[in-house]
This record gives sequence, structure tokens and C-alpha cells, in this order.
Amino acid sequence: MNDQLIDLRAVDELRVDDSGEARRFFIPDYQRGFRWSPLQVRQLLDDIREFTQRRNPQPEEFYCLQPLVIKARSDEGDFEVVDGQQRLTTLLLIMRHFNERLAERYRQPLFRLDYKTRPSLDAFLDEPSEEAANVNVDFYHLYHAIDTIEDWFEERDSEVEKIKDALLNQTKVIWFQLADSDNPVEAFTRLNVGKIPLTNDELIRALFLRRSGPDDKDATSLQLRIAYEWDHLEKTLQSDAFWYFLSNQPGKSENRIGFLFDLVARADGLLPGAEGDAYGIFYTFNEKLNTPGTTAEDKRREDEWRKIKQLYLLLEEWFEDRVLYHMVGFLVSQGMSIIDIQSLSVDCTKSAFVQHLREEIFERAIGEEMPDPPGREAIRECVANRLEELTYLSHRDKIRALLLLFNLATLLQNRRSNLRFQFDSFKSERWDIEHIRSVTDDRPERHHDRRRWLENSLGYLESKDAEEELREDIRGFLNLSQVEATNQVFDPLYERVLEFFGETNGGEAEHGIPNLTLLDESTNRSYKNAVFAVKRQRLLDLDQSGIFVPLCTRNVFLKCYNPQVDNVMFWGEDDRNGYLSAIADVLADFFCGIMEGAQ
Repeated sequence: MNDQLIDLRAVDELRVDDSGEARRFFIPDYQRGFRWSPLQVRQLLDDIREFTQRRNPQPEEFYCLQPLVIKARSDEGDFEVVDGQQRLTTLLLIMRHFNERLAERYRQPLFRLDYKTRPSLDAFLDEPSEEAANVNVDFYHLYHAIDTIEDWFEERDSEVEKIKDALLNQTKVIWFQLADSDNPVEAFTRLNVGKIPLTNDELIRALFLRRSGPDDKDATSLQLRIAYEWDHLEKTLQSDAFWYFLSNQPGKSENRIGFLFDLVARADGLLPGAEGDAYGIFYTFNEKLNTPGTTAEDKRREDEWRKIKQLYLLLEEWFEDRVLYHMVGFLVSQGMSIIDIQSLSVDCTKSAFVQHLREEIFERAIGEEMPDPPGREAIRECVANRLEELTYLSHRDKIRALLLLFNLATLLQNRRSNLRFQFDSFKSERWDIEHIRSVTDDRPERHHDRRRWLENSLGYLESKDAEEELREDIRGFLNLSQVEATNQVFDPLYERVLEFFGETNGGEAEHGIPNLTLLDESTNRSYKNAVFAVKRQRLLDLDQSGIFVPLCTRNVFLKCYNPQVDNVMFWGEDDRNGYLSAIADVLADFFCGIMEGAQ
């Protein structure tokens, strides 16, 4: 059973133990000595001073330091320092500086640092000298840190008392005490090899799994239940399908459960000063679980854990429901927070919640409130006007959102289908908008870009055994040196290739939605300037290989939006018009709830 102890302790509490004796910390031989540079010492002092200068401070605010990981040595009556030695030593040096400013009888007792394999610090700190510093590397760094502290305070003499109070009483460390059964060397290795810090998730886990008492059977039962349920929630969040439905951030390989704690903390209102702090979520929950009152600690712990589970069950319900999955997933992709989405579901039926989501999606995608009443013709007119006004050069993010929504709405048209949009592939593979057919603005100018463009075109022509003369001329250009491959040679060949693929006329529509679709980053990078036929072949190869391709992108390159498919090699005016009309119709049906999949 885990009996780790975790707490927030003011720096002043580190000085002495419960009996008033100087607290002792033991630095084992697997730790290196003190190595902080003057810059790191100044940064700590600057951070504390900056905390004292904040506007309208709240009494409960404090400045939080990184965790101090220790293990009690009951036989010795001290604590073995596993992580945090550098900060602990610097705090000792600063507090010694405060003492030196006082008459001896007013000086406070301070904690001690004892090294297993190094000389005692006490004698050196009582009389630090450059001579002693030059014969011991630890003393060398300590000497320069002491100099740095003295110089820093000399420049801020009028602020000493204010900074002293902030350091001792408003600066806290996360006291993380390992269990008796924990191996300190293994903990040190994990924390220091590769510089892996303790995370909010690990610290919060220790909060929820700590014992209330050694013989409390109910507390042990609660601890076991939370541990089991914690692992279940973490396992579910490890599914990329679930994670990318909820988040736009790359999923960590471990400890994704912190996402839930972050949401609950924000919904309840983060403690003042917690926003932006690396351990803000931890000390928000630490405050909740340690607030004095009539409620027993285990009851507070169970209540807070219930909030986490309830939020998880709500998210799981959205994920399992095909309509909610796509609607919530779209809003998350557009940056709407889970908390704000949840607020739309309060005190209403599921159908009302779906309507609230639809209205929110309309406002974000179309840029205005949904017509009232929401008649189909009025909505289609709004959608069509929106599609007409957006261009690739000015509205990329808005076009990307509309094309994503078009894919989701298309999937929802048939309730008998169980297809679900793969937000994980869409986000991790970085699908973005790109031109369906090449545009004049993207004419290759550099020699290697021209070679790649011609190689792509040649590959397609060879696969179809078409235009032998054109293929020979392309091969001839590819054999030229950069000096020989002039504009006079490339330009006529470029025009001949475009003419064969029917792409000599672009017009104003080339940057509008009728010529845009979603493409993955790798295809876009490799085939950005390629003609339609080359892109088509690439996308269909991906689809046939079982690699995720958004449904509407697949439909574009299969030319599903034009009932008269005259030529699969180019994307013509009829294709563009059919595509634009399909987008307007599908989105209008979606916003009106005219979908078989609508609830």
C-alpha cells in the first residue's frame, strides 16, 4: 500500500521540526554537490521579488517552488534528499544572509545539510573564504552563490524585509515524501536521468492515495478503489481516438488523466495565482483536500474524486454517441473548451443540447447567428454566401473549419452508417486545406522544385503509358544541368504539361472553396504543385492502403460531386460547381437537423 506523504510547506517550516530542533537533511553519495550558477541564484531571487510586486495580491496567494523529494530515515532522525538539493541549498544560503543582518540573539535556527562523502558545510558557511573555495569544488560554487546573494540584496536594501517575508511565509515547496518501501536511488534516477520532473498528475495521485491513518480500513478501501478507477480512466485516455476527440494537443505517452483534473479545477475556479503555474493544478487540489472543516479528509477526497469520475462519464457518453461525437469534436477542434460545451448541456434534454450545439457550430462556422426560424432556404442562403466570400489567401482557418464540418455532416447523413471521423489521424497527421488543382501562384521557380513537379507528372504519364513524345521531352529536361535548364526551356514544357492535364485556365475560382479540399501534410508537401491527376492517384493509393483520408476529400478525387464525369484527369468548372452546391446542401441539411443521424 502506498503511504507517500505529500504536502505544501512554507519555506519557514523547513527550518525546524515539531520539537523546535533544527531539521536535518542528508545528501547521499549518488547526488552531486551544489552546482547552481550565479544566474540561477539570481533567477530564484528575481522570481520571489516579482511575486512581492504583483498587483492586488490575495492573502491566500503564494509562490510555489518545484517539488522537494525526500525520504525519512527513521534510524537517523533526518531526511534523505532525493531531488531538490540545489534549491534547498540556495534557500539555506538566503536564510543565512537574513540571519547575518540581525544581532546574534535574534537569529533564527536553520536546517542543516549533511553530506555523506563531502566535508560539512557549517565551518565553511560560518567563514566563507576565497582561499577555501579554491580547494573544493562544492565550496567554490557556494562561495559564488553567497557573493551573488549579498550583491543582489545590496542593490535592494529597502526591500529586504518584504522579500524576507515573501520567502519565509509566502513561498512554498511541494513536500513529496517517499514511502518507506520506495527505493530512493530508483526515484533519483527517474527524476534526474533525462531530467524527468514530477508532474501534476503524479503529485495529485499521491494526494488521493495517501493514508488517513494506519488502521483505517475504510480509508484503505477508498484508497484501493481510487487506485483501480484511476488506472481505468488513464487507460481510456490513452486511446488516441478518445484523446483527440477531447483535445487538440499531442497526447502524452503517460499521465493523460491530468486533463480531467485541469478541467475540474477550472470549472471550480482555480485558486488565485494558480493560473500559469507549473504546479497550479496540484496545489488547487491540495488546498481542497486539506481545507480545515467538519468534513473528514476521506469524505473530501471521495467527493473530489467523484467530480473527476462524473466528468469522465459525461465525456465518455459524448464519445459513444455518434452525433455528439462529431458535434462536440468539431467545437473542440475550433478551440471551444469542454467546460463551455458542458454548460450548453445543463438543465436540458439531449435534443435541446444537440440544438444548442448546432447553433454554436453555426455561429462559429458561418460567422453569424442562426436564422430564426431556422428555415432551410434561409440557412442555405447564409451558408452559400459564406462559401462565396471566403478565399484561400485570406481565410484559411475559416475554410479549414468549413471543410472539416462538411466531412462531419456528410458522415452524419446516414444513421445506418457506423463510420466515425478520425480526429486522431486528422490532428496528428496535420490535415489542412490545399488546392484541388494547381494554381498559377504555385508555378515552380527553383530548379529542384521544377524537377520534382516534372517527375510527378512523368510518373503519372508512365503509369498510363500516355503521351510518349511529352514523356521524352520531360526526360530530356531532367537530364539537363541547372545552368542548362533555363526559363526558356522550362516554360514551354510546363505549359504543354498543363495543357495535357486541362489546367491551363484557372480563373478567379482557383483560390475559392470550389478548388479547395483537405490534404495531409506529407501529401501536401510532396505534391503541392502537382496537377490534379497526380494528386488524385496519390490520394486513391492512400485510401486503398487503408490510410485515413477524409470522406469528402476521397469524394472530390473520385469526382462524386459531378454526375457527368467526362475526364478524371482534371478538375473542371462543372466539378467545381457540383462540389460547391454539395457543400451548401449538406451543411444546410445539417443545420436544419435534416439528417437521418440527427437526434
